[in-house]
Amino acid sequence: MKSKTGFRLGWLLLVHLLVIVPLAQGQSYDSQLAQLEEYYSRALTDWQVPGMAIAIVKDGKIIFAKGFGVSDVRTKKPVDSETLFPIASNTKAFTAAALAILVDQKKISWDDKVTKYLPYFKLYDPYVTENMTIRDLLTHRSGLETFSGDLLWYGTLYSREEVIRRARHLKPTFGFRERFGYSNIMYMAAGEVVAAVTGKSWEQFVKDEFLLPLGMKRTVLSTNDLSGMSNVATPHTDFNDEVIAIEYLNWDNMGPAGSVISSVNEVSSWLMLQLNRGIWNGDTIFTPARSREMWTSQTVLGISPFMETNMPTTTFRSYGLGWGLWNYQGKMIVEHNGGYDGMISQTCMIPEENLGFVILTNKNSSLYYPLMYKTLDVFLGGEEKDWSAIMLERMNKRKQADLEAKAKQLEARVKDSKPSLPPENYTGVYGGEMFGNAVVKIENGQLMVQMEPAPLFIGTLKHWHFDTFEITFEKFPSLPPGFCTFVLGSDGKVAEMKIDVPNPDFDFTELEFKKRK
Repeated sequence: MKSKTGFRLGWLLLVHLLVIVPLAQGQSYDSQLAQLEEYYSRALTDWQVPGMAIAIVKDGKIIFAKGFGVSDVRTKKPVDSETLFPIASNTKAFTAAALAILVDQKKISWDDKVTKYLPYFKLYDPYVTENMTIRDLLTHRSGLETFSGDLLWYGTLYSREEVIRRARHLKPTFGFRERFGYSNIMYMAAGEVVAAVTGKSWEQFVKDEFLLPLGMKRTVLSTNDLSGMSNVATPHTDFNDEVIAIEYLNWDNMGPAGSVISSVNEVSSWLMLQLNRGIWNGDTIFTPARSREMWTSQTVLGISPFMETNMPTTTFRSYGLGWGLWNYQGKMIVEHNGGYDGMISQTCMIPEENLGFVILTNKNSSLYYPLMYKTLDVFLGGEEKDWSAIMLERMNKRKQADLEAKAKQLEARVKDSKPSLPPENYTGVYGGEMFGNAVVKIENGQLMVQMEPAPLFIGTLKHWHFDTFEITFEKFPSLPPGFCTFVLGSDGKVAEMKIDVPNPDFDFTELEFKKRK
């Protein structure tokens, strides 16, 4: 996913070399890898991440593959290079490459209309529906805001097709093809195009075309496949000043956007296939022409003031077909990150150097980001910079801002106010066309909200002030408490329920909950 979290920031300590020089062809990597290994190990402690694994490939070989820390804070089992982690939105490159194979086979074109293969596909505007292409699905330019509609699939019982059908109710933030808005749902549709064209499920096609040829024997495409498997990392998050283990959540319904689970050893094979432009052991899986297309800018991304100051050699950022593209130290970077709940991943390639690496971590943390830049600096000769200090200062300012915002919320709370109605008058069925129904009920004297499409989304309601209640989804400790406000109609009865849980991944305000009965 986004990552969905795939877009969080965070950082790490830099090491002590005064001068870092680029590696020459054929040079031994021992000193550089020893430097990085020490850095990686200290970073794990600095960022209070239980475990991670990292692999680096150069010139068609794995030159570094190692695990750090533990796979689970409870069992303390060590991580190694075979430990499985969800790679989340790094899955998107598999979906793009699957479609590239079909382009090579002349079964599709990147610019074919989506409705040619998915007649049920429909978005917010007839023109957009009729003109959305496969290329559009892969380049995050639908007009929807980043992560729009993710609550349609996250934790729900809806199938891929049902999620895609319900996406017609999502409201755009931008014009069609106007700007970048990261969309998991469009990648789900891309995976359904693969199924429609081949007659195989997306999962079976990915297994046949990538996992089997590349020898990715332990890589799976569903959390259901983890049953009985050993050496599997557990997701973690921060909760009440502790690092806690959390349960896996099944992502089958959004598979083409984020369901691959793999190890750094096996992702290394994927990166080497990519760096070799689709050729594996002499066999063409996808052609170099398709590789170039996937690594060609499609949607422009901006350069932030922070990047201008701290990454001055980065002068462009864009999104290709399943890959993020930018430049650093005079080299093109091809990369992607991914955010599963409690797991963050990063893949990164420098094609000109025939170099790539993968970072897999088992906590909601931005540790991957300083690790990426440190690794790039060591190999590309970047300026020695204390990324950790820079980013920790930035993060601490954000934390302080969050604390101040919470303090303002408390100040704004009207003490000693009471709800307008007795508790039973808030109960009933609420819903809308896009998401479906939520039921408000009383259990053991406590008001609760149950999201019918998402059985694990059970919210506990505690009175805040007037007709607003604080809502906590206890089975999702990564989500902060939010607010549930009941809106009264002119007759004094509840007409609508509005939920807002501020967080970087899911927009609860998109969900409509009109009182139905």
